[in-house]
Amino acid sequence: MTGIIEIEGMEFFAYHGCFEAEQIVGNKFMVYACLHYNCHCPASTDDIADALSYQTAYEIIAREMMKRSHLLEHVGKRMLDALYAAFPQLQYAKIKISKMNPPLGGQIRCTSVTLEK
Repeated sequence: MTGIIEIEGMEFFAYHGCFEAEQIVGNKFMVYACLHYNCHCPASTDDIADALSYQTAYEIIAREMMKRSHLLEHVGKRMLDALYAAFPQLQYAKIKISKMNPPLGGQIRCTSVTLEK
């Protein structure tokens, strides 16, 4: 049985970007995670110890967001690698990282990078 956990609207302030100003001033980021996993065991046992903990998933994502990177692709890859290392029952994961109000010289709500594994 496959279960899907979605963690939506995670907000972070971090220092990712290729421009020096981005690494000094920082920016607001939004992260979305979609995690497909084998949920047969927790669905049967009703025991949190058998489940894919979305609290732990959030902590992993938050930890990786705080490590400075030039590229959001690098941040997303670290997130995916860490999630797969923490959860052997994970079958598929998608991470979307959005940089809010990117410094591109115009009014832009966000730019985003999405990675899947």
